[in-house]
Amino acid sequence: MKYGIYYAYWEDQWKADYFKYIEKVAKLGFDFLEIACTPINGYSRQTLKDLRQAAKDNGIFLTAGHGPSADQNLGSPDAAVRRNAKKFFTTLLKNLETLDIHAIGGGIYSYWPVDYSKPIDKPGDWARAVKGVREVGKVAQNCGVDYCLEVLNRFEGYLLNTAAEGVKFVKEVDVPSVKVMLDTFHMNIEEDSIGGAIRSIRYNGTVCMEPFVRMGGKVGEDIKVWRELEPGISEAKMDADAKAALDFERIVFEGV
Repeated sequence: MKYGIYYAYWEDQWKADYFKYIEKVAKLGFDFLEIACTPINGYSRQTLKDLRQAAKDNGIFLTAGHGPSADQNLGSPDAAVRRNAKKFFTTLLKNLETLDIHAIGGGIYSYWPVDYSKPIDKPGDWARAVKGVREVGKVAQNCGVDYCLEVLNRFEGYLLNTAAEGVKFVKEVDVPSVKVMLDTFHMNIEEDSIGGAIRSIRYNGTVCMEPFVRMGGKVGEDIKVWRELEPGISEAKMDADAKAALDFERIVFEGV
């Protein structure tokens, strides 16, 4: 099992210095750092190579997470939006290959967070998303990237709310690189049994924590953190908490 953490734990804005967090998580003992995809397509090829080398020099690897904007929705009823989404993900996946990133996760079959003031056509969006993910998933496969579909709770998404829906969707896509990604926060809301949803799959891959404790900024606004979960917490204390959480994960998963 490999253990990682999302860089935005420490940030209140989505834009960040990934070089700083590569060094930080390596010192804390993590195996990998999850970064956000939003800025990646704007990076120069040299920056992509520098990030890959920084991870290698620090003895860790990178993974990627993404919450697609409305104009990156592979299941949109608007053909122009679907074309834009496919173009975005095709470019992104090629850049992830340059970064030596082999897994991307998130609601990368729809968009996030969903605007519930608009009508919902789940069957139609499902069918369109299956087709779009199938096409993009083949690009991911060629780039050596696992395209992992995060199952979201009903307040943030409507297409895939349970592990069972995620499995059904992935089977319809039928591309080896397209896989299900489970998030315990969302599972705690939607699953009748968290253990029942994940038991017996013999998983031995990556486990990433995405703790959000700070209010304010774009991160706090988007994640809906409306109070300080750890009032006045310092960066040093956040580092110590992350290290303690990592140690706990190792005990839970490996008994060490």
